[in-house]
Amino acid sequence: MPDFVVMDSPATSYGARLGEYTTLRLGGPATSVITATTEDDLISAVAKRDAAGEPVLLLGGGSNLVIADAGFDGTVVRIATDGERVEPLDADRVSVEVAAGEDWDSFVARSIDAGLSGLESLSGIPGKVGATPIQNVGAYGWEVGEFLRWVRIYDRTSGEVATLDVDELGLAYRTSRFKGRDDAVVLGVCFALYADGQGQPVRYAELARTLDVEPGKRMASARVREAVLGLRRGKGMVLDEQDKDTWSAGSFFTNPIIAEADLPGVLARIADVVGEDVVVPRFPADGGMKLPAAWLIERAGFGKGHTGPGGRVALSSKHTLALTNRGDASTSDLLALAREVRDGVAERFGVTLHPEPLLIGCSL
Repeated sequence: MPDFVVMDSPATSYGARLGEYTTLRLGGPATSVITATTEDDLISAVAKRDAAGEPVLLLGGGSNLVIADAGFDGTVVRIATDGERVEPLDADRVSVEVAAGEDWDSFVARSIDAGLSGLESLSGIPGKVGATPIQNVGAYGWEVGEFLRWVRIYDRTSGEVATLDVDELGLAYRTSRFKGRDDAVVLGVCFALYADGQGQPVRYAELARTLDVEPGKRMASARVREAVLGLRRGKGMVLDEQDKDTWSAGSFFTNPIIAEADLPGVLARIADVVGEDVVVPRFPADGGMKLPAAWLIERAGFGKGHTGPGGRVALSSKHTLALTNRGDASTSDLLALAREVRDGVAERFGVTLHPEPLLIGCSL
């Protein structure tokens, strides 16, 4: 594939390096990149290439992708649709339908400015609205699935547009029926948001301390958003062109869930390493107990700023869960660091960490 860009229309380019479209700034060239700004264009771009048997990669904000240095041998379809519609839902809530290509945090900010609440704890997360149900995005104790009503998709198998209610989405911790599959294109997402401007009960201890309230209390959604953004900035989790700690895919590993039957053995092994007097943070989760991946990473010997090959990649100096490009890295460099961390945690604690971002053309 060529390593240059030639434009033949405002919407299509050839040989574009995909690092230009990802928050990691990593990824080799694609055969072509198409930018779809309308729902019809999006469906048409995908349908035509499916009919021709051509590989397609759907790309939103590029915040949850790790793309191989070899790039993608096919067409990348960038989802850049926009628009939203607000309608009354019941006495307390409104229904908000949003196009998949809308920027997530801009949408959250607009909803809060309009006096709506529900999504304030999910402030500052990069990416597009359409990606949020795929990943069941969550932060500070809340998940997007708790506010979803339905998702409209283009089914690449049947060629039809369908609407799936929230109970058809297969939502679980950082996953859904869509994750790891490419047979559907998210076109629009509908949320049920509260109309009182009061944020949802604070569930996360760190956020409660920042707000100086007890867990379970409610605060104005605008104040919760401000606190969340402050916490995320302190961890390098709000995009900043000048801050290489934000040149990442966010949290690289999901928090592992340990089955109840396995938990005593895992805790005993951790105690052998960190000491019996150390309290291991853990939280109830479906199927067992959730352990913080960042806590495990640090106690396995990987501190903030730990570097990978040649210093070209490193754990963020602000948060050990983010693997960062220090400016001239390759995807291979990043994956080498990810393997070092994953294998180190497994060796010390017997816990396997799994990547949160989608890996394209590469693997751990």
